[in-house]
Amino acid sequence: MLEALLLDLDNTLLGNDMKRFMPRYFALLAEHMAPVTQEAGFEFVPAMIAATRRVIANTRPELTNQALFWQALEEETGWDGAAHNGAAYLDAFYQGSYNQLQAVTEFRPTAAALVDWAFAQGLQVVIATNPLFPQRAIERRLKWAGVPVERYRYALVTHQGNMHATKPTLAYYEEILTRIGRTAEGVLMVGDDWKNDILPAHTLGMSTYWIAAEETAVPPDPALCDAFGSLVLLYHKLQDGWLL
Repeated sequence: MLEALLLDLDNTLLGNDMKRFMPRYFALLAEHMAPVTQEAGFEFVPAMIAATRRVIANTRPELTNQALFWQALEEETGWDGAAHNGAAYLDAFYQGSYNQLQAVTEFRPTAAALVDWAFAQGLQVVIATNPLFPQRAIERRLKWAGVPVERYRYALVTHQGNMHATKPTLAYYEEILTRIGRTAEGVLMVGDDWKNDILPAHTLGMSTYWIAAEETAVPPDPALCDAFGSLVLLYHKLQDGWLL
């Protein structure tokens, strides 16, 4: 019996071609951070990428991804983000220039319909996006997707500040289960990334639904996902009683 629904964000609830999104994101971010980081003698985006790679490789559960990010950034550059209000300066970016990126994303009307349905069924709903972005950035993209935190009482929205691991580690999914008080049984993970979403969730014993990029796409190993197809197809399958 289905009790909890874990939903990836990018290219699941929100169309987001990373080949278009990331270059624009990096350009806007570099422009915003330049007044601070140029004075300190480093370029923010390359340093951020290096620090993020260290977050992905993290095996120290005592640190949140956000705490580790700022620690790694200081080790990479010698710049103390805490002493220079780096987090606040970065947050200002996500409140301002970041919103220009909505134009390169694609609204999917089924996202809100699916989330509405899940709450109507009494399911716990988790936004299980890779927690490499700060809370503000994740919440902005949820708003673009039409499923904002102001409207829904999610059981959990994973982000850089509240998680201690990242996809595709089992630790990331185990932390979610612990936080929502569930075992893998009765949990459905929905996502488009085979490595990040489907494989680890399947390994832990969750049901899985792979969001296929194209109608003709087939999963790398059909035995490792319970079903696959579009978000629209998932919505109809659940309405018809799948996993209930």
